[in-house]
Amino acid sequence: MSARHGVPSGVWITAGFFAAGGLLHLGAALYELPRPLALWALWGAAGRALLNLLLAWGLWRRIAVCRSIAMVYCLAVLATDAVVLALAFAHAPVRFPESLVWESLYEVPSCALLFPYLRSPRASVLFPRPLIGR
Repeated sequence: MSARHGVPSGVWITAGFFAAGGLLHLGAALYELPRPLALWALWGAAGRALLNLLLAWGLWRRIAVCRSIAMVYCLAVLATDAVVLALAFAHAPVRFPESLVWESLYEVPSCALLFPYLRSPRASVLFPRPLIGR
């Protein structure tokens, strides 16, 4: 397994996925918000993006519980966003915001690749740190 600046590739790829997802979510939410921007709408969009960024930080720090949360997140994305994409491309009589479709296009293939890796024994070796303590 190659390392980039002392960090194994599995760590920076998983952390990078969630960091990019958080930034994508923030950008898509800001694009969809009505103008002029309301404080509470901005606050909500930033809060949802911050959850992804916090998970990316935990993965970067190799915290084991963050790996478990990432696996659950990937399963949830595969179950829900795949349905959203199927309905959107089938022109279902339900209107989906463009931001949801763009985020789903990013998350579904990424999670389909990331989930098997997160379940692998190699990933369990990379994320050994407990949440509290050493």
